[in-house]
Amino acid sequence: MATTFFFYDLETTGLNPRDDRIMQFAGQRTDMDFNPIGEPYNLLVALNDDTLPSPGALMVTGVTPQQTVADGYTEAQFARIFAEEVATQDTIILGFNSIRFDDEFMRAFLWRNYYDPYEWTWKDGRSRWDMLDVVRMTRALRPSGIKWPEVDGKPVNKLELLSKENGLEHTKAHDALSDVVALIGVTKLIAEKQPQLFQYLLKLRDKNEVKKLVNLETQTPFVYSSGRYDTEHNKTTVALPLAEADYGNVFVYDLRDDPRKWLEKSEQELADIVFTPYAERGDDYQKLPVKKLQYNRAPAVAPLGVLEQEDGWAKLGLNYETVETHRKLLLAHPEFAERVARVLLKKPDWPAAQDAEAQLYDGFVSDRDKLRSEVLRNTDEKDLARYKPEFSDARLAELFPRYKARNFPREASEEELAQYEAWRTARLAAKAPKFMQELQSTARRTDLTDHQQYVLEELKLWFESVMPEGE
Repeated sequence: MATTFFFYDLETTGLNPRDDRIMQFAGQRTDMDFNPIGEPYNLLVALNDDTLPSPGALMVTGVTPQQTVADGYTEAQFARIFAEEVATQDTIILGFNSIRFDDEFMRAFLWRNYYDPYEWTWKDGRSRWDMLDVVRMTRALRPSGIKWPEVDGKPVNKLELLSKENGLEHTKAHDALSDVVALIGVTKLIAEKQPQLFQYLLKLRDKNEVKKLVNLETQTPFVYSSGRYDTEHNKTTVALPLAEADYGNVFVYDLRDDPRKWLEKSEQELADIVFTPYAERGDDYQKLPVKKLQYNRAPAVAPLGVLEQEDGWAKLGLNYETVETHRKLLLAHPEFAERVARVLLKKPDWPAAQDAEAQLYDGFVSDRDKLRSEVLRNTDEKDLARYKPEFSDARLAELFPRYKARNFPREASEEELAQYEAWRTARLAAKAPKFMQELQSTARRTDLTDHQQYVLEELKLWFESVMPEGE
């Protein structure tokens, strides 16, 4: 099959992929020249009565829970659509900040609906990409031919501003389908104006291509665009592979930063800096100039040679001599890299997730349970009442009553409905205080539009309808 792009965007009930829910999914398949293939997708996903959306999120999206219930697919129905129609062979699935946000929501969604949370991004020739870092690197290194927005004199890369600045269609920001149309326009613009950089970054969907440039064997400096770097230089710097990270990834050092102030710090001093809570970081706080690069996240990286053209060094506010001096200092002190790695590999003392829906990263599912999941997904609805999957994985077993209660309530037993109700009651009780606080804060705003006021009223009604009696 020919390779195609599938551009997509989500609107959600909040920012936490393991806890919040997808409310709207939009997407469009195109060929590699960005010509549409088929009709666009613009689907609502019915919100279940176990979730209280963030009022702030809905003020942005304008989608109400009641609308999703009236017009949306169940999660099980949408999961089948996504698996059979979207995540098809040789599809490049991409969005705008999708690897850090939308993809994580899709993983959690697929997990609780008994689909593999990973295979949709790599199996059968599929891959994923993210245009946000492509935009960042294009702006930093090859900006010509494109109009770049600023706000208060500072560069910004918001999709709605990029599309507006360049005269591209974007009728309604934060509407999923409108965002998809704008994303296709921005992607096509970069591909046309800077085709060499575009095609190069497209290849970096393959982690093995990334490893050819970024590795600890050669420890070669490279150009790197990431949201972790400063806005002044368009989120782009020159970095050096420093030490091995978890899961086969790599820690990289920002060569813009002089290593001499870090080299003599003890492991404890480094840990104190790294683990200082954000709320306690004053104006004089200096963060450790090291971050983890994840090979399978299609990072925007490039060889130093790209800086020899179009005044690349000047655009980054760097020069080769500074980079080389800092590189030599780091290589002369391998014990520093070892200390940094030990600190960064320490797991923060956060409580382990107690609920199966948040445990998708707690271990892979066995082949036998994958087969049971497939059988479950393909079991006819009328047969679900009698179906007992007998999962070996306790997480999958815990999810089963909820899966039936949410998607097939008529086929759930009284015992399963009671289990779901007990879990739902506890979940809503835990979420209600924060929801009410945010609802009241939003209601005090004086800048709400008529539609936002309507969404707010609908949220109040939703709260009243889903909260168990006595809560």
